[in-house]
Amino acid sequence: MAVKETYKRVKTILVSQPKPERSPYYQLEEKYGLTIDWRPFIHVEGLSAKDFRKFKVYPEEYTAIIFTSMYSVDHFFRMCEELRYKISEDLKYFCLTESIANYLQKFIVYRKRKVFAGKRTIQDLKPAMMKHRDKEKFLLPCSNLGAQDVTSFLKDNKFDYQEAMMYQTVSSDLSDLRDIFYDVLVFFSPLGIKSLFDNFPDFKQNETRFAVFGDSTVKATEEAGLFINIKAPEPEVPSMTMALENYLKLSNPDE
Repeated sequence: MAVKETYKRVKTILVSQPKPERSPYYQLEEKYGLTIDWRPFIHVEGLSAKDFRKFKVYPEEYTAIIFTSMYSVDHFFRMCEELRYKISEDLKYFCLTESIANYLQKFIVYRKRKVFAGKRTIQDLKPAMMKHRDKEKFLLPCSNLGAQDVTSFLKDNKFDYQEAMMYQTVSSDLSDLRDIFYDVLVFFSPLGIKSLFDNFPDFKQNETRFAVFGDSTVKATEEAGLFINIKAPEPEVPSMTMALENYLKLSNPDE
């Protein structure tokens, strides 16, 4: 664990996410003469039909479904196909966002189905869902992490519902990075920190700087005994790239 901040020059950064097509990170890379690599530390895996059957949850018994992400859409339809369950045309779809609702068109004839979309959270869907609360039986496809805000809403409002774990977020194999060292590691989720130690149980921070985003990631990083050098969001730095740049101004002052 680092004892104090030294602002040693930064040359390399690893961001624990997939590489985007466009990103403000690319401007940082050019401005400060950095090498920024991208590598997702976690990934999603679907449960097999065999493992799903152990939960004794039967999709055909439900008349409405709640989608919280595109992953949940993908794995619901995949699971139904593997179970050879024919999806009823009367099934109602409640989607947390418009983009999730639009994604449904990949699997259903949209205009023939009853689809409800929110803007961002389950509270946006509350008016539509309350109208159907006493008529429908709701299924909530989710990962091993669950969907806490949604389940709390369903429980508090006395919905007839069932969670259905159809996919899980797991640590990716990072063994090829064992002998590669970066000046800064950037994390956005507690699962990224978990993956780091799943892959490298004997990891020592030494001079590696940690940049972390979000309270839960900060907590996981500190609980792992790591020193946080760069933190976001903060009142003056709402994004990770802004937090990194503030640090780089001190570590790479001649750029």
